[in-house]
Amino acid sequence: METRTQPSAAPVVETDVPARLDRLPWSRFHWLVVIALGITWILDGLEVTLAGSVAGALRESPALRFSAADVGLANSAYLAGAVVGSLLFGWLTDRLGRKRLFSLTLLLYLAATAGTAFAWDLPSFALLRFLTGAGIGGEYSAINSAIQELIPARRRGWTDLVINGSFWVGAALAGGVSIVLLDPRLFDPDLGWRIAFFSGAAIGLAILLLRRFLPESPRWLIIHGRPAEADRIVAGIEARIVGSGQALAPVTGKARLRGRRFTPLGEVFRTIVCRYPDRALLGLALMAAQAFFYNAIFFTYAMMLTDFHGVAADRVGWYVLPFALGNVLGPLLLGRLFDTVGRRLMIVSTYALSGLLLAATGLLFRQGLLDATTQTLCWSVTFFFASAAASSAYLTVAESFPIEIRALTIAIFYALGTGLGGVLAPWLFGLLIESGSRDQVLGGYLLAAALMGGAALLAWRLGLASERQPLESVARPLSWHED
Repeated sequence: METRTQPSAAPVVETDVPARLDRLPWSRFHWLVVIALGITWILDGLEVTLAGSVAGALRESPALRFSAADVGLANSAYLAGAVVGSLLFGWLTDRLGRKRLFSLTLLLYLAATAGTAFAWDLPSFALLRFLTGAGIGGEYSAINSAIQELIPARRRGWTDLVINGSFWVGAALAGGVSIVLLDPRLFDPDLGWRIAFFSGAAIGLAILLLRRFLPESPRWLIIHGRPAEADRIVAGIEARIVGSGQALAPVTGKARLRGRRFTPLGEVFRTIVCRYPDRALLGLALMAAQAFFYNAIFFTYAMMLTDFHGVAADRVGWYVLPFALGNVLGPLLLGRLFDTVGRRLMIVSTYALSGLLLAATGLLFRQGLLDATTQTLCWSVTFFFASAAASSAYLTVAESFPIEIRALTIAIFYALGTGLGGVLAPWLFGLLIESGSRDQVLGGYLLAAALMGGAALLAWRLGLASERQPLESVARPLSWHED
């Protein structure tokens, strides 16, 4: 672990690159960013939904014959891998750049999810799920950093929420795939789920080519002493926009930054804990609450339908589709409000409504008033708001800390939030469902709802008004140089 200080002789660079990026009109370049980077959450949604949708098939597989607790343990292994991957690759992303890590983390994901198809017992399945999660977790840091640094300030909130919400496009794809592949009339019970895991590898392979056209973050390049390269990238984007007939607004404002090769871990710790303690507390609360809320409910989604509502394993996909639709529509329709109404009010509202709606759903379930269809409808409405809330947690952490430590900070808060709120949730809810007790399942629902409510209260007290503000205004770079 390096604790060396930065060289004091590093040159000071005066640059207008951040202001030029923020004044850009929406263009084909920004759509490329959305598509090429949003695929990460599509892949994550595919993986998580497949894991939930094939839960019944894994329990019926002649080779595996998992119990509900085994399925929950394997899902927890995926989340644990995501935690480890995010920390390792987040650290590397701040040092080596956003673009370089795109390919590495995606390749790890491709190899591991394809390998899952050949698992022969619980240890091998759990190990491969761990490695799959490591690849996806590593993507979180690099991609959330790039989104923040490439998208204009006035559209940053909506774009970040929509990209994070694209998780549910992957969920819908997985639901459709599972309908076909888990149909025993079409595929052997031990074959369908194996083919399903190849679908993620196929999508990931195609996106490798698309990412070749994305540049390195110009903001990262400036911090790391490469201002000429940053200027060339921005100039190229500007030329393409002007060539398409769009006008550019005047550039206002310059930054004076002292380049640095790396940021010592001691400085990372002091910045998070000492310089921004309120932001750290808020980020941790938001990440942990949404991690427990989501992972508890969604990783055991299929088991709830099969064990309590008698839905056949090969029919679970039909119930995933409307649930996924609600999750996609939440960030898409509410996202613009995070840039207009404001971050603080929208975060508080979405977290509070998510908790209240889940508590109401749990009480209706406890009274036996829900069947598979109405249970899915209640979940869909609840997660319309929860999807926007969860995406806003990543948005809050990503824009609240300086650029020099952005990727590692995202990784740290993702790791802590998932570790505190998410890793044990699938296993815990697997046990609650396996008990067959509606009272115990209700208790889990109420716990998740309480965590979301607590996070809403904290956001009301500590939330930031960072909407439409340049990143350098929300969190001044550590390399900022005063005249």
